[in-house]
Amino acid sequence: MKKTIALLTGGTTGEWVVSVKSAATIAQNLDTTKYDVYKIMLTENGWFYEPADSVKIDIDKNDFSLTLNGRKIKFDGVFIAIHGSPGEDGKLQGYFDMLGIPYTTCSALTSAITMNKGYTKAIVHGIKNLNVAKSVQIFKNTTFSVDDIKAELKLPYFVKPNNGGSSIGMSKVKHADDLQSALDKAFKEDTQVLIEEFVEGREFSVGVFKTKGKIVVLPATEVIPANEFFDFEAKYTPGATEEITPGRMSDEEKNKVEQVVADVYEKLNCNGIVRIDYFLEKETSNFYFIEINTIPGQTATSFIPQQVAAMGMELKDFYTQVIEETI
Repeated sequence: MKKTIALLTGGTTGEWVVSVKSAATIAQNLDTTKYDVYKIMLTENGWFYEPADSVKIDIDKNDFSLTLNGRKIKFDGVFIAIHGSPGEDGKLQGYFDMLGIPYTTCSALTSAITMNKGYTKAIVHGIKNLNVAKSVQIFKNTTFSVDDIKAELKLPYFVKPNNGGSSIGMSKVKHADDLQSALDKAFKEDTQVLIEEFVEGREFSVGVFKTKGKIVVLPATEVIPANEFFDFEAKYTPGATEEITPGRMSDEEKNKVEQVVADVYEKLNCNGIVRIDYFLEKETSNFYFIEINTIPGQTATSFIPQQVAAMGMELKDFYTQVIEETI
């Protein structure tokens, strides 16, 4: 008996563009012998299903159902492919929890916490072999001193929206005089901003998921951006970044990374596919946690599809394992 799956895409932030591309990859690789898939678009103007040969059909938000040709379709589960709000911040997860519909991502609580970079760092602090860069978290409508930030942190530093994604609104600050403009840019995206000291090292990104109750760490991708850092352009422009999968790590580094990211997945009570970004510090190879993405990109240029291929797995099998574990 096939399961009926809603593939939820779109969103209400600038990341909706990435979400649509991610959903296209997922749709192409879901096993149609096991699942009847309906791609549902969520926008600020409504939630709807758009058949190829028909007009948009609104979703009934009372029970997340769809009426097609007089037949009411209810879903066995939801594959959430919305980056940013409301897909990655816990809002949709809470909605589906109230309806009793399972989904492929972390819980509402984990999703909400991990959208906040500062809160996440506080929780993962203390995990064996994990380090976090020194940072200051500030809030838009409260008093803070730019001079105090400059006194507390060493240049250069990264300034980033605390709840954002895809590196939107992020800046690398090399000169203290540039801090205020970087803060202004970040505050356009969020009411909370994180200022972190720069860690000099090699940057990596690694996917983690759970199958049959076991945490599986995918081969990590080493990220060498042509730009100053791994910004939105570098992430989504083919050829703008050199990406090496599997990344160049010694066996000792690889074992340490697998231990740390599995512990992060467990401590944050994750489900489904997550992606953890980290640095291996120059000289020491110490692991520095950057952030976790609980709905990582699945576009043609995204890391997760690359890492699944490097593991010798087909995307169809990968997505099947994710659905079977979570739905």
